[in-house]
Amino acid sequence: MTQRSGITLFEDKRIRVAWDDEEEKYYFSIVDIVQVLTDSADGRKYWNKLKQRLKDEGFELVTNCHQLKLPAADGKSYKTDVADLEQLLRIIQSIPSKKAEPVKRWLAEVGAQRVDQMIDPELTFQMAVDDYRRQGYSDRWINERMRSIEMRKELTDEWHRSGIHEPKDFAILTNVLTKAWSGMTTGEYKRYKGLTKQNLRDNMTNIELALNTLAEVATTEYSRQSNPQTMAESQRIAQEGGDVARDARRTMEKRLGRSVVSSKKAADYLASSEATKALPDADKTKSRKKTDK
Repeated sequence: MTQRSGITLFEDKRIRVAWDDEEEKYYFSIVDIVQVLTDSADGRKYWNKLKQRLKDEGFELVTNCHQLKLPAADGKSYKTDVADLEQLLRIIQSIPSKKAEPVKRWLAEVGAQRVDQMIDPELTFQMAVDDYRRQGYSDRWINERMRSIEMRKELTDEWHRSGIHEPKDFAILTNVLTKAWSGMTTGEYKRYKGLTKQNLRDNMTNIELALNTLAEVATTEYSRQSNPQTMAESQRIAQEGGDVARDARRTMEKRLGRSVVSSKKAADYLASSEATKALPDADKTKSRKKTDK
C-alpha cells in the first residue's frame, strides 16, 4: 500500500485522511468524523462505545476494522481506526446527529475532488507542486521531483505489463536498481540519510534524483526492448538500468572529486536554505562557498 496522509477540514474541524494509491480510495479517521457528528469532547471514547455496540450487533466492518498510522496532535503517528467512503457512510447511519447529511455531502465532495484529479492529472500535479513549495523545496528541486514521479510511473507500468504485480516484487526490483547505481539498497540508503518512515526520493538532492531517474528511465527502455517474461529477467534488466546511472555517477564524481551520494536529508538542506535566505548578501556568498567545498 502506498499511503499519503493529510488533514482536511469540515467546518473548521480537522479530519485526518489517507489516500491509498493502489486501491485508489480515501480512508478517513473514524474518530475525527465521530467527533464532528457528536460534538463530543472525546470522540475516541464515543467511538469505542459505539464500536462495541456495533460488534455486539454483528457489524462486520467493526469486527475487522482497518487501521492506519495517522499523525496525532503531538506530531507523532499512531495506529488509528479508519474507514473508506462506503464503510463510513454505514457508520454515520448508526449515529443520531443533525450533522449527518452535511457530513455525507462533504464526504461526497471530497470523493468527487479525487475523481476530478483522476480525470485531469494536471490537478494532482499542481497540488503536489504546491505541497512541496509549502515545505520549502526550491522550484528546481520540485521540477526534478515531478519528472522523477512521471518516470517512476512509466517504470511501474512497464513492470505491470511484464507480469510483475506483487508489492514485494516491486520492492525487490527497486532494491536491485537502487543498489546498482548508489551502492545501497533502499533500506540502507534511508538509514544512511537517517530516515525512518520518510519517502527516500523526497530526501534526495537534485543530483541523486537525476541519477535515480536515469536508472529508472534506462530500466524502462531496456525492459520494453527485451520484453522480459520472468522475475529473474526483470531483475537482470533492473541491474542493467542501474548500471547506466552508476557509470554516470562515477564520471561525475571523478570530475567533482567527491561523492554525489549525500547523507543529507530534506530537513538538513531545507533548513540550510532557509538560513541562507535570512543572511545579508555578502554572507550568502560565503555560505555558498562553504557548501560547495
